[in-house]
Amino acid sequence: MKGDGVLHRLFVSFFPINGKDDFMNINQVQENNSTWKHKIALFIISQNLSLFGSSVVSFAIIWYITLQTSSGTWVMLFTIFSLLPQVLISLWAGVWADRYNRKHLIMLADGFIALATLGLVIAFLAGYQSMELLLVISAVRSIGAGIQTPAIVAMYPQIVPVEKLTRVQGINQTLNSVLMLLSPAVGGIVLGSLGITWAFMLDVITASLAIIALGFMHVEKVVRSEEVTGVLTELRQGITYTLNHKLLKRTLIIFGVSFVLITPAAVLTPLLVERSFGSDVWRLTANEIVWTVGTLIGGAFVSLRGEFRDKIFTVAVCLVAFGITFALLGIAKNFTIYLLIMGAAGFFMPIIATAQTVLIQENVEAAMMGRVFSLVQIVTGTAMPVAILFFGPLADIISIGLILLVTGILLALTGVLYQITSKRAGISY
Repeated sequence: MKGDGVLHRLFVSFFPINGKDDFMNINQVQENNSTWKHKIALFIISQNLSLFGSSVVSFAIIWYITLQTSSGTWVMLFTIFSLLPQVLISLWAGVWADRYNRKHLIMLADGFIALATLGLVIAFLAGYQSMELLLVISAVRSIGAGIQTPAIVAMYPQIVPVEKLTRVQGINQTLNSVLMLLSPAVGGIVLGSLGITWAFMLDVITASLAIIALGFMHVEKVVRSEEVTGVLTELRQGITYTLNHKLLKRTLIIFGVSFVLITPAAVLTPLLVERSFGSDVWRLTANEIVWTVGTLIGGAFVSLRGEFRDKIFTVAVCLVAFGITFALLGIAKNFTIYLLIMGAAGFFMPIIATAQTVLIQENVEAAMMGRVFSLVQIVTGTAMPVAILFFGPLADIISIGLILLVTGILLALTGVLYQITSKRAGISY
């Protein structure tokens, strides 16, 4: 399982409010726009181009740091610089996503990162190949991801009819999985044969193509019922709205708990493979590939199915499935069996991601969408780093298999409790 950081900071002056013509009710967009398929095609193409370049660079940087330093401290610093800024900027990013034109926000993010990465290319070509500079650029990418992600997720229901959201998310998840299969290979080839500067250039090129593709798509700002106020005021409004919404509050709690319990399987399985089955590189590679193949099949399943009628039940079942498969990973004694279980676990990832995302998209006001998803991003972005501070040292004291067994059981119980408590609270979506 991997996370990836993409793109940048915001210049408020780029987003002037031009009066009534800049606003359109989200339902009118969906009902009146007969070209939504053209729009979503451009949107998915642009975002997957951006994702591909960013993924290649992320792999190239972590491998470059590993090869140059062979230091766990530097790898840890890269991880912190790649994750922490994204979490810190997320609350403000949600406000910006609801205040400004989301398309422009996304394009600015890609453009700023492309310029920053181009600067990195120039610095490396000039001989300034500093590890500290790589950390700074990683932080810039992370800030960009924090700004861009709420805008991206909030824009889907703005351009896609509600009844098509699940199918579209399934298609997007499938494409993401394909790129996650390709990007390590491309990153390795580029890094090994051409050098890291060409990996940076690939990101510049794909970001530029993403901006061009998005530029052909016309998207209006979303209508807001409340007046535009200060950023902190709107931030508080978003938090209040989320905490007073029983579905959203319950979903955030489940996100937090489940991401903590998923952390050992997400982070410690390579170490489990090395300790239990051997340190051969092909084993570590196979561990990543089978997960990605599982997510690819799961994404295809979602896109073909097209809809989950009871999304809370779907999420609950997937949490139980995750729990069972992760627990089985902890007790697997044969590497082939281990890989089969890992692939099966990957199958459920696109299903739960799609069901949870669409559940929020269908039940949140358009003008609040960015702020809600920024809170989701904060919860998910904070849970795993905090959890690994506990599970990482614990893995040096007790067996990783035991950790996976216990957290897997707890994760399955979380899924059961989510379904039971939602039913009792009268929540059904």
